[in-house]
Amino acid sequence: MVFIEICVGSSCHLKGAPQIVEMMQNKMKEDGLENEIVLSGSFCTGKCNREGVTISVDEKVYTGITPEKFRDFWNDTIVPAVNTKKGKN
Repeated sequence: MVFIEICVGSSCHLKGAPQIVEMMQNKMKEDGLENEIVLSGSFCTGKCNREGVTISVDEKVYTGITPEKFRDFWNDTIVPAVNTKKGKN
């Protein structure tokens, strides 16, 4: 299982956290990964950035995730994390 926490604190909320959550849920469903990912929200991770939302993937923190950057984040970070956990390096 890959554990993903999306910051929903006030700063990230204003920068699009609800939209990122929705995009993440849609991609999980679209790619059939609902049973491979545990998605949760967290309050401020203390990594506020000038742009975008902060997301932790298996405790590694990524900042600046925007709707425009989401697809690349998904393909470059989430998919490899899932594949590693499944043993598909």
